[in-house]
Order: sequence, then structure tokens, then C-alpha cells
Amino acid sequence: MLKIENYINGELVKPVSENYLDNFNPATGEVYSLIPDSDEKDVESAIEAARKAFPAWSKMSAEQRHDCLMRIVSLIERDMDSLAEAESVDNGKPKSLAKAVDIPRAVSNFKFYATAAMHTATEAHETVGQAINYTLRQPLGVVGCISPWNLPLYLFTWKIAPALAAGCCVVAKPSEITPMTAYLLSKLCIEAKLPKGVLNIVHGLGAKAGSAIVAHRDVKAISFTGGTKTGAGIASIAAPMFKKLSLELGGKNPNIIFADCNYEEMLKTTVLSSFSNQGQICLCGSRVFIERPLYEKFKADFVERVKQLKIADPLIKESIVGAVVSRPHLEKILSYIDLAQKENGKILCGGKQVKLEGRCQGGYFIEPTVIENLAHDCRTNQEEIFGPVVTITPFDTEEEVLKYANSVEYGLSATVWTENLSRAHRVAEILESGIIWVNSWLLRDLRTPFGGMKQSGVGREGGFEALRFFTEEKNVCIKINY
Repeated sequence: MLKIENYINGELVKPVSENYLDNFNPATGEVYSLIPDSDEKDVESAIEAARKAFPAWSKMSAEQRHDCLMRIVSLIERDMDSLAEAESVDNGKPKSLAKAVDIPRAVSNFKFYATAAMHTATEAHETVGQAINYTLRQPLGVVGCISPWNLPLYLFTWKIAPALAAGCCVVAKPSEITPMTAYLLSKLCIEAKLPKGVLNIVHGLGAKAGSAIVAHRDVKAISFTGGTKTGAGIASIAAPMFKKLSLELGGKNPNIIFADCNYEEMLKTTVLSSFSNQGQICLCGSRVFIERPLYEKFKADFVERVKQLKIADPLIKESIVGAVVSRPHLEKILSYIDLAQKENGKILCGGKQVKLEGRCQGGYFIEPTVIENLAHDCRTNQEEIFGPVVTITPFDTEEEVLKYANSVEYGLSATVWTENLSRAHRVAEILESGIIWVNSWLLRDLRTPFGGMKQSGVGREGGFEALRFFTEEKNVCIKINY
């Protein structure tokens, strides 16, 4: 059985303890590899390697760092198919989705930041007759990047690429639930001859390896994506140490559909935004609000489309809905479906675990589920489920639907469907979300800031925001003597 290894100081190494954790294939329910159960000793080695590598890496020109990162890009592109299959096996998502979205996005992340770092600029201000002020942005040093299980390589590279491009050295921890593509990336980094210690990947549990990264005095910043409760714990440790923090946390996103929408485009996209990656994307629209004149038609058509989604072995081409990531997560999702019924919800389709035949008979599959007749403020409509479950609710006025949409403690993203441009601007301004998509979903430009309001996080990723996050700003004032 394959034993995944840590990547420290340019080499693949065993955990100091030589203890390992089971890694499950969600589609079969079977252990298929072992993960290092790393602890503070492994983290200490990784931080020491990063600290030693920092002076040389930080002093490289942006173009030299660009060339290093682009060598990794070419190797990811070369291994696109095998990385997509590894992501599918590790996460449970359809291989077709991983090949179309996850792995290409990892390529884009490296390309964008490797290039963007060569186009950064600093400001200069003339205090007329007195001085010239200019700003230096210098890399922080050693930084920690902790990524989630839902989009493993996609979000892992979303963090490490800007950190490396900015001149920082990184100690990164992928989710212990989906470690495989981060491990494969470490092999590609060795092949690409990335300088030793610039990137270090430590596998293991958040409570051990992750906490050790967060608490270490030499780690200057933490970039974390994951649950709100975990984010609060990280903040409680890092904030008193005055570390920089970027926290991308939970979401309970509204999808607002007005009767004047482009109906066919809306319907097709809403199926995707509800159930893509088994609903395990922090940007999925899990609360669908439909203007009342359109409600019955939408309900009938939406349920019909959802029933047609093929649940199958993630490795076959026809698979649209794969497995959810783990048995505990399966049980959590099923418990919310049970809760919805106790809250007087009516299940229109789905709601049950699926037992496939053959290779995937022990896998963690759930039917895509649509529920109506729930109050906007019930637990099912307020708490993050993070699975293939959506609720649908009619509304009569803008004021009413904005109240529903903004009622949750989260504020990550929202989708608005309308052909009325004035309404689109008006609603977008009032929605309490960091990202608003109008007549679209998951249409991303990497130059734009990404992040949420309220308990969906702190700070922004994406674009030059991310490069700035990994730097320290310094004002230099030069007095002019006449």
C-alpha cells in the first residue's frame, strides 16, 4: 500500500514518528493509501528548511521566480490526466470534473501569480517642496498555507502560488482527507528543481500538524480555507501573536431568481450551482429563492432536471454525481435531510443514500436532494450542510427576498437572475456577500478579490490582493533639501 511522504527541504521524507493515518477512497469506502501522522517535529523541520531558503528565494528577481514556477506548470500540464484521476479517487468527484476544472485551475493559479509578480508596482508620493515618499513591499518570510478537501489541488495552489511568487517560503498542509495531489505536486516540484526549502508540504491532522504551523513563532502569516469553527480557532491562536490572517470560511449562499430571468440559462446553471462537486463547493447556491409567478414552473422543471443527474462511479465518463468525501460527512448530510423533515420540509426528490453495484458498492453516495416548505430561518436554511442538498422557497418582493438572503451568519457569495439592469445593481449593493454573480455562477477572473463577509471569513484572496497579503509594506520618506 502506498505511503504518502512529507516534502521537506526538497526531499520526500517519512514522518518523524513513523505513524500513519488511513486514506479512504470515497467511491469504494476502502483504505487505499496511508498518510503521515505528522506532528510538531515535522513542522519544525519544515519551518527550519523554509527559514534557510528564504534569503536566497526572496532576493531572486520576480522573473527568476516566474521561471521556477512555470517549470511546475509544464509538468502539471503534462500529467493532467493522471492528476485528474488521482483527484477523483481521493475526493470522490467525477474524473471529468477534475480534468475540466480542478487541475486546469491549478495550472492557472501558478501561471497567473508567476506572471503577476513581474507586474507589481509600488506607489510614490511627492510632498511638494518637502519630501518624496515611496512604498516598499517586501516578502514576509515563512508563511503557512492550510487548504481544504473539497477542491484539493485547486485551492492548495491558490494559496501557495501567490506566496511563492511574492518571495515567501511556504510550509503547507493539505487536508488529511484528500492529500494525494499535494503529494504528487511535491514530486513535480522535485522534478522541476524548485530550490530546496522554498515549498514544504507537511501532511497530517489539523489538530496536530495544522496547529503546530499556526502556533509557530517563525510563521509570519496564515492563509486558511475551511470551516468557520476551525477558522475561529486559528484566529484565537494567531491574532495574539499578531500574524497576518487570511481566512476563507463557510457559506450558505442564496440564489435569487426573478421572473424576468433568461429561463433556460438560469435553469441549466442552477442545476450546476446546486450540485456541482456533490454540492461540496463553498460557492454552491444551497438556498434557491424564486419569484412567486415562476415558482411552480421552476419547481417542476428543476426537479425533473435533478432527477436526471447520473450517480455513478466517479471514474466513468457518464458520472455527473460522484461520492461525498467521507463517511462522517455522509452521515452529517443525511442528518440534515432528517432535520429538514422534522422542520416540516417536503422532499421533492432525493433524500437517500445510494448503494451502487460492483466496485463502488461500499461508497459514500447520496441522491441530489431538493426540499421545499421550509421557513427561511429554520436550521436547515441557516446552517452549512455542504452537500447535494438545496432548498427552494418562493418570494413576492425584493425587500422580502433580501431579508431571506441576508438572514444567515455567512456572506460568501450570491447569485442573482434578472434581465433588469437597475434591479441587478440595486440588489447586488444590498446583498451581504463578498461575491455577487449576476446571470452566471462561478465565472471567475483571477484578477478580482475573493472572500466573504460576516462569518465567511477575513481578508481577500485573488488578484494583487493575495500578492500584497504575503508582503510587508514599508514607507520610506526622503526629505528634499534645497
